[in-house]
Amino acid sequence: MKAQSFYTRITHTQKDEEPSPDSVGGTKMGSPHNKPRVFTSQHHHHHHVPTCTRFHQIAALALITTTFFLTRAMDSFLSPSSTSPHSLSHSFSFGYDRPVQWPDRGYGSDLSIKIYVYDECEIDGLKDLLKGEKGTIAPSHCVKGQWGTQVKIHKLLLESRFRTKKKEEADLFFVPSYVKCVRMMGGLNDKQINETYVKVISQMPYFRRSGGRDHIFVFPSGAGAHFFKSWPTFLNRSIFLTPEGDRTDKRDTSAFNTWKDIIIPGNVDDRMTRHGENLVQPLPLSRRKYLANYLGRAQGKVGRLQLLELAKQHPDKLESPDLKFKGPDKLEREDYFQHLRNAKFCLAPRGESSWSLRFYESFFVECVPVILSDQIELPFQNVIDYTKISIKWPSTQIGSQLLEYLESIPDKHIEKMIAHGRQVRCLFVYAPESELCSAIKGILWELQRKVRLFHQSTETFWLHNGSIVNRNLTSVLF
Repeated sequence: MKAQSFYTRITHTQKDEEPSPDSVGGTKMGSPHNKPRVFTSQHHHHHHVPTCTRFHQIAALALITTTFFLTRAMDSFLSPSSTSPHSLSHSFSFGYDRPVQWPDRGYGSDLSIKIYVYDECEIDGLKDLLKGEKGTIAPSHCVKGQWGTQVKIHKLLLESRFRTKKKEEADLFFVPSYVKCVRMMGGLNDKQINETYVKVISQMPYFRRSGGRDHIFVFPSGAGAHFFKSWPTFLNRSIFLTPEGDRTDKRDTSAFNTWKDIIIPGNVDDRMTRHGENLVQPLPLSRRKYLANYLGRAQGKVGRLQLLELAKQHPDKLESPDLKFKGPDKLEREDYFQHLRNAKFCLAPRGESSWSLRFYESFFVECVPVILSDQIELPFQNVIDYTKISIKWPSTQIGSQLLEYLESIPDKHIEKMIAHGRQVRCLFVYAPESELCSAIKGILWELQRKVRLFHQSTETFWLHNGSIVNRNLTSVLF
């Protein structure tokens, strides 16, 4: 199949849906529940009713029109997001040809969830998972890099309007932990991490109540939950927030479960995601030197090695320099983004794991990401159409045909994809909850789907009067 034929099949278009002129505040005019008044001339015994003149009809029409617009204005002003501190409308006007929405089905029409965040001092051992055995690792040490999402999500939930300080009214429970960072900085070794997690979990009665189904853990790196080696025994029912959807290349099983876990965006450098002046600004397409680039290490991975070889064959089209990420010649972040913005397409192959931070970074230099990782899982798939903002190419087809295909795509279509990406990239930013669109709001919507009204586990039982007991038939209080 010729490369050009691939492009001609990409013809996605959407049209705005105009609101029906027959609806007023969601109620159809003329329906049985909203009958129009009939202006007629009638004569009753001993009563004279004035004739309805042309003037009266015009005045009545004006009154109806005014009422319509006032009703719509009041509906907007009194939306759930502005009237209730614990609810949020499911519509965000930030994307595509129409507002992107979390669908009512499975999510609900409003965001109203209560999350309890465990304090580091209330459970023995939890502080070690945050600061290391000696308590010397500060959150500021852990907020950068891929593992920064552990810190950011914790901080945002502490400040959230959806946080509750009462366990008995919580829908979900968040267990803070910075183990990726703590391990990297020597605060705990693998054995200590495993023992500490087990110790912490054993002190949580609400964890036992549900078997962990309503408890949330963040695992922010490619290793996923495997940092806690006993996770299959203790956390196999808990909710994982992770950017990683597959690690079967090194392990027999993946820690990610499509039905209980949530894919989250990677942690992009804050200097590239803030409003206003960023570290590096995108270049116009006409000024970009390369068709595509790959900026990363080979790591002995087949796909990456193929890209390095391809760059040698086509140095004028594909940039893939020998970058140093440590030592005296280490590539600084600003230089990295200067390279990244200098191509129309940013290639994101699989490395040690299926996800790549480069995929998310590409949106902030306005370079169309090309996914070369077959097992990748992406966040917020119920609201983002990734065919509009990225390309996914088979990792088994890395070669000259890939460059030929990318070269066949007109700049006009590239600009369109970049524009779509510009509108939804706010969902990849760990911004405050006050922002209309952010990663934390997307995560909260996804968490709302996980809420259960009834809780049970292998260690909880109930009697005819509704009392909850343990295996010894002793009453359990929550």
